[in-house]
Amino acid sequence: MRAIQIKEYVKTPSDLTVTTLPNPTPSPTQYLIAVHASATNFFDLLQISGKYQHQPPLPWISGSEFAGVVLAVPSCFSPSPSPSSSSSSPSEDSASASASSASSSTPKFQPGDPVFGAAQGSYATLICATESQLRAVPHGWGFEDAAGLMITAPTAYAALVIRAGVKRGDWVLVHAAAGGVGLAAVQVAKALGAHVIATAGSEGKLDVVRKGGFGVEGGVVYSGKGKGKGKGGWEEEVRALTPGNRGVDVVFDPVGLVNASLKCVAWNGRIVVIGFAAGEIEKVAMNRVLLKNVSLVGLHWGLYAQEEPETVERVWEGLFELMESGKFKGTRFRDRQFTGLESVGEALGALGRRETWGKVVVKVPQLEGASKL
Repeated sequence: MRAIQIKEYVKTPSDLTVTTLPNPTPSPTQYLIAVHASATNFFDLLQISGKYQHQPPLPWISGSEFAGVVLAVPSCFSPSPSPSSSSSSPSEDSASASASSASSSTPKFQPGDPVFGAAQGSYATLICATESQLRAVPHGWGFEDAAGLMITAPTAYAALVIRAGVKRGDWVLVHAAAGGVGLAAVQVAKALGAHVIATAGSEGKLDVVRKGGFGVEGGVVYSGKGKGKGKGGWEEEVRALTPGNRGVDVVFDPVGLVNASLKCVAWNGRIVVIGFAAGEIEKVAMNRVLLKNVSLVGLHWGLYAQEEPETVERVWEGLFELMESGKFKGTRFRDRQFTGLESVGEALGALGRRETWGKVVVKVPQLEGASKL
């Protein structure tokens, strides 16, 4: 297979190179998948430079989100053994049945099925992943749009539905609304019947949200210093867009704008902390949280599979309902096309320079005959 293997950390994405490696051998619980598209993430930039909190041991293949076609199912799925004529005790029969049920269950996916998922090593033509790391590509979706679903979509849904409890009629402020997780949050909030105000770092980014058919009620450009067009800053612009200048009910914050958002959140408001894209972890003025009766909560979506696996299924059920009803669409960056693993460095560079919007996805052409492996 072809892949971007990290043998030593690089200074810039342009230093990444594509190499030929042996095809991966799936473990008994892994599917083998031909990658047709791979999505980029900011943490990829940190990981290739050795600055991320989760660093695989060298050497490793970069990338974490993908969509493609199943080539082989896990070997742990095997037919049930035929009944034995030998005698055994009831307890032995029970233990045998229990042990065989796990190995004889039917795989969720079959060779040829289109899937998307998240697993280490997506900047490659082949990847191995367990069933829990995969989902079926939604009906009518292409690989490039599906490749960017696994991280941003459930993060947005869990934040707004599970953590913030958004309901019809709420006013929701989505920061960095032109980003991948931001556009996902805008769509989820609108599907729930909320009014959405979008923020972005420039008019160009804001136009993506305004003109993209997402139905936002208003948009505001924020700056690093918290100053907007008006004398009171962008926070006052946000308040002015709400009924009676009362402020928003919910804030979706993947940037690190809690302190500023406290100036435009309503009484009994909810602020959900998603991340710190601005680069600094805030020290929050807790007196403002108290005075406005604000609920300040965080979301660590990556730990739900471990801590609340039942919630993971609930979130994906909700998302697939939205996708099937046409209320949630792909957020792929379309201003430029990135094709081939050789373009991963260019794609990551554009992402790091904030030149993009939505999810930046790389199309991964398959070698001839790869689907027959």
